[in-house]
Amino acid sequence: MHPELNNVHEHMRELGVAALAHANWHANYHSWENDKWYELSVLQAAHAAEILIKARIAQEHPLLIFDKIPRSTQVESGSLDFQALVQNAKTIQYSDLPERLWATTGIKIPNLELYKSFGALRNSIQHFAVPGSFGCGTIDFIYKVIDPFINECWNLFAVDYNEDHEAYTYLIENLVRNKAKFLVSPECVSSLSFVTYEWDDDIAYRKEMNKRFRAAGYEGNDL
Repeated sequence: MHPELNNVHEHMRELGVAALAHANWHANYHSWENDKWYELSVLQAAHAAEILIKARIAQEHPLLIFDKIPRSTQVESGSLDFQALVQNAKTIQYSDLPERLWATTGIKIPNLELYKSFGALRNSIQHFAVPGSFGCGTIDFIYKVIDPFINECWNLFAVDYNEDHEAYTYLIENLVRNKAKFLVSPECVSSLSFVTYEWDDDIAYRKEMNKRFRAAGYEGNDL
């Protein structure tokens, strides 16, 4: 394998979580200057998922993320190199990634139907700028699809990726407000006591999140 391809999965994973941080920011916050943050969050979250899934596939072998690779007659050098892939290869499309992931790693995409419907929402926004009614949203997608996926693959937590200067407080407040069942990272535990919780009347959700807080290392009173 060409040396430039050796660590491509690490680069893709870093790029994927960077896109995730951007999606978290736009999905959970509001801008007075730009009224397209929600639409942008959809594009970014779908892009993050696509890159992260490809990163896990590429961890097995970089060529597995391609649907079509260059022929020997298309390559000027004696071997398949990075430049030839960039110029002539075609990577797997979003809709086909779950099957390739399963075939190469045995991992199944969490909440596959949500993954598919969110892809349709992304396409609608990207090509028609009309969100329509798809029964899904960015927060759901991040914390029901991306969050469990990156945790299974690399023990990462979606809540750790956010562009706010206050890394966790306002993000967790909005996740609780939206009743999102997120995986709680050890890194966010120290910020939990600063969060203002709006639990509504969903006792089961509150119990579940307090259980997760304690599992991550929180030792105070129930929140």
